[in-house]
Amino acid sequence: MAISREEVLHVAKLARIELAEEELERLTSELGKILDAVGVVSELDLAGVAPTSHPLDLRDVSAEDEPHECLPLEDVFANAPAEEAHQFRVPAWEQ
Repeated sequence: MAISREEVLHVAKLARIELAEEELERLTSELGKILDAVGVVSELDLAGVAPTSHPLDLRDVSAEDEPHECLPLEDVFANAPAEEAHQFRVPAWEQ
């Protein structure tokens, strides 16, 4: 199943991700391969297979909620593209 360049741009816009031209080409190819792999499942005869939410038996592995020291703001915003008044600054939503 192919995915178009426009569809990748649409998903990137929804996720507020800016893509360079080479990233757009690479992701279009990679997402197409992922959709092809997932599409193989639709070819299987699953009539006798009961639906499951997860193939493995899961258990809750959450730790107790204990207070910890906060991260320094320099660490919080270290990889942020922009910061303003101790908040992440993101581009305005364009519809």
